[in-house]
Amino acid sequence: MKILAIGDIFGRVGRDAVFEYLEHAKGDYDFIIANGENAAHGRGLSKPVYEELVSAGIDAFTLGNHAWGCPDISTIMHYNENIVRPANFEGDVFGVGSTVLTAKNGVKIGIINLIGRIYMPQQASSPFYTADAEIEKIKNKCDMIIVDFHAEATSEKLALGYYLDGRVSVIFGTHTHVQTADAKVLPNGTGYISDLGMTGPAVSVLGVDKSIIVDRFLGGIPKKFAVANGNPQFCGAVFEVDENTKKAVNITRIYEEF
Repeated sequence: MKILAIGDIFGRVGRDAVFEYLEHAKGDYDFIIANGENAAHGRGLSKPVYEELVSAGIDAFTLGNHAWGCPDISTIMHYNENIVRPANFEGDVFGVGSTVLTAKNGVKIGIINLIGRIYMPQQASSPFYTADAEIEKIKNKCDMIIVDFHAEATSEKLALGYYLDGRVSVIFGTHTHVQTADAKVLPNGTGYISDLGMTGPAVSVLGVDKSIIVDRFLGGIPKKFAVANGNPQFCGAVFEVDENTKKAVNITRIYEEF
């Protein structure tokens, strides 16, 4: 089966890229998952934006450090099972860190969302031990498991990849907005990539208007971030997974500008 994972959707431009790409391609995939934590104006996921992206063909959503960027995220999580926030957030937070959904071909897919602790601002428990707990929670309810590890450090991402190798079918990284070139099948059959990249403005600094970021580096004076305009880029990866063994057999990176 073919699973499409879409890198961090950033603002209106990113949503336009999703519609542009999926208009003719969504029928090619058995399951589509996307990181949506920046989908609404570059920070958070609102109810109208969530509904818009569902209509585009996205089956499941993961979040990250901007999970609480829109106040109506609690409503989305309460009424919909296809959205997860990092399972290792500390404290009394709403939502769930894992879920089980059914793909178009009938395969039951477990989704786990985790957040890193290196160079990340929020309080979080160990993603390694949390992954163990979430896998135990859902492994008997699903046929395969996908993990989105929303993290900064590639070392932390790679370490988790090898730690989970053979226990999950797919693990991809999000958060840095820069696609990595290390897509591979790990020794025990887990499909891996350190970062899917960003689906958003192609001419930008991680989705933000480039002049704002350049001025910030030159003058050191903080300015309010604004989503860049212009041509969009679509970033992600296609994971081909054997339905019998539940192991990844191929990964194809996607980077397209429109």
